[in-house]
Amino acid sequence: MKIAILDAITFGDTPLDSFNQFGEVKIYQKTLPNETLDRVKDADIIVTNKVVIDKNIMQNSPKLKLICIAATGMNNVDLEAAKELAIEVKNVAGYSTTSVLQHTFSMLFYLLEHSSYYDKRVKDKTYSKSGIFTDVSFPFWEIAGKIWGIIGLGSIGSKVAEVAKSFGCEVVYFSTSGKNFNPRYKQVDLDYLLTTSDVISIHAPLNEQTKNLLDYKELQKIKEKTIVLNLGRGGIINEDAVAKIVDEKEIYFGLDVFEKEPLDENSLLLKVKNIDRLHLTPHIAWTSKEAREKLIDGVIQNIKSFI
Repeated sequence: MKIAILDAITFGDTPLDSFNQFGEVKIYQKTLPNETLDRVKDADIIVTNKVVIDKNIMQNSPKLKLICIAATGMNNVDLEAAKELAIEVKNVAGYSTTSVLQHTFSMLFYLLEHSSYYDKRVKDKTYSKSGIFTDVSFPFWEIAGKIWGIIGLGSIGSKVAEVAKSFGCEVVYFSTSGKNFNPRYKQVDLDYLLTTSDVISIHAPLNEQTKNLLDYKELQKIKEKTIVLNLGRGGIINEDAVAKIVDEKEIYFGLDVFEKEPLDENSLLLKVKNIDRLHLTPHIAWTSKEAREKLIDGVIQNIKSFI
């Protein structure tokens, strides 16, 4: 059996030798669109994180029996074509919940407590020269007693809600699908969530209901000093609108995902004046060492169950 792993660089240093038990394995660190067909045309199984597998590639890969998506989202594979061509597609769910939960709070506290500002104050010796033991020049607040609004109360959103509640937050949520209901928290409409929340975190998939869910009009409704975190998918928040609003209102944004990844060098996010109101990370919330190990194990189990 021949297996092609198309974007191994996304797994970092996670060992991939467990794939050898199934046959001949070819590992490619990156695969460009014009390289995909040549690399998969003779494979029985392919493993892809974000490399796109369309109908044309499937039709021209006569041996292909299984597509393993090394992720939860399946939008990089033409599922209808796979069904039509009797090619099985398997993804991995739940592997990154703890990792994304952790990064959500990492982003929150970085912005809330102005970590970049205070770190700089110490390192540039401003603090050393101040003559006082503390520095209260950039006040921050406690999240206890504040409202935390969650957009997307799936498995990750529910975990965030639990931890936020343990910090003393009042949790409200907006279900983008209309299907999730949790009696422990107050379900509200989007306008209520935007206008009342002190912290807003997004843990929803990108689809027709969530595309540009938060555009400039919606961002204008958010209160001053609110912290908005997107750990769902890029495209749920209009990035150009974010770049505009942070130079108009004191709203803070933590973005781990972007509409185009990697982020375009000409993105307006990289040109804002109030750069301290942005905390940008390169889609790393899912990438803890443990999460990547769980992911690879999940792919292995999917291959075993298929065989």
